[in-house]
Amino acid sequence: MKTAVFPGSFDPITFGHVDILERSSGMFDKIIVAVVHHVGKRALFTLEERVEMIGAATRHIPNLEITSFRGLTVDFLRKKQAHIIVRGLRSFTDYEYESQIALYNKHLYPDSETVFILANSNYTYLSSSGVKEAALLGGDVRTMVPPPVLEMLKEKLRQRGELQ
Repeated sequence: MKTAVFPGSFDPITFGHVDILERSSGMFDKIIVAVVHHVGKRALFTLEERVEMIGAATRHIPNLEITSFRGLTVDFLRKKQAHIIVRGLRSFTDYEYESQIALYNKHLYPDSETVFILANSNYTYLSSSGVKEAALLGGDVRTMVPPPVLEMLKEKLRQRGELQ
């Protein structure tokens, strides 16, 4: 069974992430969406909320497992007995960053391989941080995130007193 891991912070998941999952789901028997606690980022949503959000946005993709973890991606791969990491690329800048991470992962876990999937041109501008910033400033992000994510985003901003 070919299992791949799609790690990320997904704060929040966007249509770009969903597109990568839809396209890669046909390449692997199982994809584990691994929501990471990123020590360098301050998340809007908790790990549990992000797992719930991803589940709601990807119900139509049957071969996903959604979970969270803390630590190194390669340690998570070993724990799940997986060897493949899926990463989406929007630009050459993403490639530069992601290829360096892939080399680190390969050094730390020689059995790992990273598969890069080019973003659909409709989503190359999308990033979770951009969606958060637009939403916090009152922008319409309906075309950037799936409907359940939009509702969770609005509710989170209401709870924080940042949305009327």
